[in-house]
Amino acid sequence: MRTCGVLLPVSSLPSEFGIGCFDEEAYAFVDALKESGQKYWQVLPFGHTSYGDSPYQSFSTFAGNPYFVSLKEFVKEGYITEEDCREANMEGHPEYVDYERVYNGRYEVLKKAFENSNIAKNADYKKFVKENEDWLIDYALFMAVKAANDGKSFIEWDEDIKLRKPAAVEKCMKEYKDTIDLYCFIQYEFFKQWEALRKYANDNGIEIVGDIPIYVAYDSADVWTNPDLFVLDKDLKPIKVAGCPPDAFSEDGQLWGNPLYKWDYHKKTGYKWWKDRMAACNKLYDMVRIDHFRGFDEYYAIPFGEPTAKNGKWEQGPGFDLFKALNEEFGEMNIIAEDLGYITPTVRQLLEDTKFPGMKVLQFAFFENSESEYLPYNYVNNGVVYTGTHDNDTVVGWYESLDKGAKQFTKDYLQIKNDDEVCDAMVAAAMASVADYCIIPIQDYLGLGSEARINIPSTVGANWKWRMSKGALTSEVIEKMNTMAKMYGRYNPDNKPAEEK
Repeated sequence: MRTCGVLLPVSSLPSEFGIGCFDEEAYAFVDALKESGQKYWQVLPFGHTSYGDSPYQSFSTFAGNPYFVSLKEFVKEGYITEEDCREANMEGHPEYVDYERVYNGRYEVLKKAFENSNIAKNADYKKFVKENEDWLIDYALFMAVKAANDGKSFIEWDEDIKLRKPAAVEKCMKEYKDTIDLYCFIQYEFFKQWEALRKYANDNGIEIVGDIPIYVAYDSADVWTNPDLFVLDKDLKPIKVAGCPPDAFSEDGQLWGNPLYKWDYHKKTGYKWWKDRMAACNKLYDMVRIDHFRGFDEYYAIPFGEPTAKNGKWEQGPGFDLFKALNEEFGEMNIIAEDLGYITPTVRQLLEDTKFPGMKVLQFAFFENSESEYLPYNYVNNGVVYTGTHDNDTVVGWYESLDKGAKQFTKDYLQIKNDDEVCDAMVAAAMASVADYCIIPIQDYLGLGSEARINIPSTVGANWKWRMSKGALTSEVIEKMNTMAKMYGRYNPDNKPAEEK
């Protein structure tokens, strides 16, 4: 079945509190998706972001981002007032997230809501804590100890709590009880609010495409709680870390720094941690994009302490064995494999074995005299086509950066004459392709330039900030999306008036 959807991070939704969240703007976006004939809303990872604010580096692979919790829901509950929100002064630029301002203001409001909630007597809250105690308590303790240590990495904590010695854990559980309870409260509200929003989306024929990084952050509850799962020494320092080798785009390669998995240990456990991770994803999303799919076949291992990624080497990943175990646990899984970059025959075989749809990015196709596999005539049905992803510039920004020859080839291929036609023509080319799924970043429907780019890989400081302006999805934009969905046979078949359902 041919379908289409839109890529928009939750953080990029409009909001009066400095960053997008699960409030009425999220519900309005679902309404716009329905009205425009879309089937999918693709988001970025939901994790509790750490330093640098990247959704691909979080303090826990299981915990939700406190920034996404709707403060307006707390006002409705009577936990806080609108004046409390205004006094926190979280709103900065309406089209960019000021993370420092949001951080400084939001946690004050979250703490006040918690203190006024009397949540400990709430039966649903107690049920949530019980059902999620396998990860929730360790995460909350991790955040509480981190706060008590001025945000320092767990590797810098006192030896006893760093190594999770039982007496130290028991002591910290008592000493930091209020902070632990605060983080449990935030997670309860996150999951309660998201469950309601996702149900609203599903009831309106919209499915959620989630995103999970292949790796976890080193300074995370995952590593602190389960060090045996990772390639660490006896002092819990990484022996090798993740990254990508040098290529035409980066002479030093990419040094991500994430700890690598001890795959032989995972195999001995029957891949329990991965099963837990996928079970958590199934509660959040209808389909999941797995980042850096290649790493399951072979992964690039860089000795810890290296200044660049030049001296790493490829090592063998778990291959199909992992996905066989997951299939046995969950049956057929709705997974998108991020298979971009240099792909070897063994990666292609893994993709074929799993039967997951891979990704095609139109921006990768156009350079002078191109015969790229990313050109639409090379696509197969079982795939997901994008004009660009969160790691690409917008179509407008990308096209402006091309050299003269590549620009001309692009216009010739798309059969257009003017530069200002490129954005709509690229969207149309993606929608017209044979790929079963087509996901378009909202910036390309809006025709925005590089100012709306989400991320520039291997850079820090200016990423993950863009926000869509309130009112940007005008009736004209929605009508254009609707027309394209119908024209190219992708209109959502579940998009029926309420009385027909």
